[in-house]
Amino acid sequence: MRRTTQQHEPDPIAQLYRGLDAEDTASAVSVILKLRGETCDIDCLYCYEKRKETPGGARIDAGQVRRLAELFQGRPLAVELHGGEPLTAGHDHVAEVLCELAAQPNVVRVSLQTNGVLLDAEWLDLFDDLYPGLDIGISLDGDAEGNAWRVGYDGTPVYPRVAAALRLLADRGRKTGVIAAVTPAVIGRAEAVLDHLAGFAAVNAVSFVPCFDTSVQQPTATPGRRLPASRQLQRAAVRGPGGPTWAISPDQYAEFVLAATVCWIRAGHFARLKLEPAVSTIRRLRGLDTGFCHFTNLKCDHVFTLYPDGRLGSCDELPWPHAQLTHLNQVTDQTEIVAAQRRLPLLNQGKALMERCTSCSYRPACGGGCVATRWRYDKAGEQDAYCDYRIRMIDGIAALLAQPAHPEGARCRTVRWRPRTPNTMRNVAAFLARWNSADVPRTPVRLHTSAHGNINTVGLPGVHEADDLDPAHPQWHAAIEPGVRPLLDAVNREWGLITYDSCQGHPYTGLDLAPAERRIGILPRDPDEYAQAAAALCRAVTAVGTALPSTTKVTVGRAELTCEATGRTTPVLDLSLLPAPGHGWPTFFETVEAATAVVADALRRQRPVAGRGCSCPVPQVAAPAAQGVSV
Repeated sequence: MRRTTQQHEPDPIAQLYRGLDAEDTASAVSVILKLRGETCDIDCLYCYEKRKETPGGARIDAGQVRRLAELFQGRPLAVELHGGEPLTAGHDHVAEVLCELAAQPNVVRVSLQTNGVLLDAEWLDLFDDLYPGLDIGISLDGDAEGNAWRVGYDGTPVYPRVAAALRLLADRGRKTGVIAAVTPAVIGRAEAVLDHLAGFAAVNAVSFVPCFDTSVQQPTATPGRRLPASRQLQRAAVRGPGGPTWAISPDQYAEFVLAATVCWIRAGHFARLKLEPAVSTIRRLRGLDTGFCHFTNLKCDHVFTLYPDGRLGSCDELPWPHAQLTHLNQVTDQTEIVAAQRRLPLLNQGKALMERCTSCSYRPACGGGCVATRWRYDKAGEQDAYCDYRIRMIDGIAALLAQPAHPEGARCRTVRWRPRTPNTMRNVAAFLARWNSADVPRTPVRLHTSAHGNINTVGLPGVHEADDLDPAHPQWHAAIEPGVRPLLDAVNREWGLITYDSCQGHPYTGLDLAPAERRIGILPRDPDEYAQAAAALCRAVTAVGTALPSTTKVTVGRAELTCEATGRTTPVLDLSLLPAPGHGWPTFFETVEAATAVVADALRRQRPVAGRGCSCPVPQVAAPAAQGVSV
């Protein structure tokens, strides 16, 4: 059986939000250079940079770039040329900035985020000559319909010009990532939008970012008396009853991401195209690192924004001027920047928002999310909505990982991601082979029972080593704790499935041990069996309904079992009986036998069947808002 314990970290906040340490020069920082401030040659209706009403027209120069590199001397520096539109700075000016960046030894990566309208062969020649390793990112919200909000000042769509830039990049043998805003114009069309973007030969990465703009109430200020056609469109769109008509809800975004991930897997796009936030979610589910700050602890203290007038602040997604730290010419080294960060109320508030994450079981996979977005939802009293979307996305992607050929599992809201760390078995393949072969010799094992009912090799309470047995083993019945036998019988005999773990639950009265729930663990033989078992568990849990004692709740979790011999992981399913909200362990153990009988009966009635789904309804996708606005 598995060996599992709870791990406790000394500083949970640091696991979610690491402050910048001037002495720790190994961790990189990112600097966003607002090369022209908010100046741009197009006028996207949802542009957050223009809402800051920052001075435009000026340019960041090579001297400021040199000064920036000096401030972060000795530390890896990733630089992004951003805007507004950085290419509006002109060829000569961009050339000077690129030459300065190339001369700085601590600059390890330079990228350019552009709307693509000005991108042509002359620009690409310049990049090839001065900074061949420049990463180019294009802003494009999918197909022509999806780009309804990306218009010129005359109100006309810019999509055709951006599509032409993508074709030019392909002709030049260049690859690019696309940042696509998720608005009502793409809701319900994830497959069509991703297929369209994947159709551009130059695109090797797509990052879907949400327009969580329901709190936006005012149109962007316009200098002068004449109102451009784009601002007339924006004024009409910003007056929606639930906020601007380009805004979406967190739940809509979660469903869009899951639908896009299904398409990414089913269409085979994963072979040549990185999809975010799916890839970062997958990496965190696998226990791997990612460079996406929403999923790591290198958050706002490791992200800086520089404007042409010398203002240096934190992440550009945080509200300005609240996010401003200092002026480029007012600091001499990193210690002063660190001091400014620790004084800044906005950053302290953002870090404090991570407190609620420290006790969340989704923390290892989620990483706390985006501080700027959390801050906005906290101000609106809706932080739960943000957390719910993160949980929904993680649950759905965990399902797709376990059963990629059965994407309907991603819609299940009953079977949740509930990892147990560590969760290991000596040799998973050998255990599976032995379970399926009744004629293989079974060697005797050690069985001892503790005073609290635990059956393991040492006869002690708590989590201890236990041998991995199967029903054909002569000691199988003796190895199973009596209280959990009805659940095992339903799954082993009625369902014909393999169980890798079981526990009848233990109150541990008088001991310094946390009570243990009643549970069984299912080890599916393959993804198809996994999908059928997950759907059947959902149906069974839903079926118990009010028949379950009010003191008890039943949960189904997705987890992974690690093979100690190979290090490989296998998707597993865990069914647990726990105290219901408002009830403690004593009342739980008083009624757990009755609850077990109810659940076991539901399991017997809901056998896994190929092609039969779970009990959760298909998500209802809201119809996109009307896009036509007359000027």
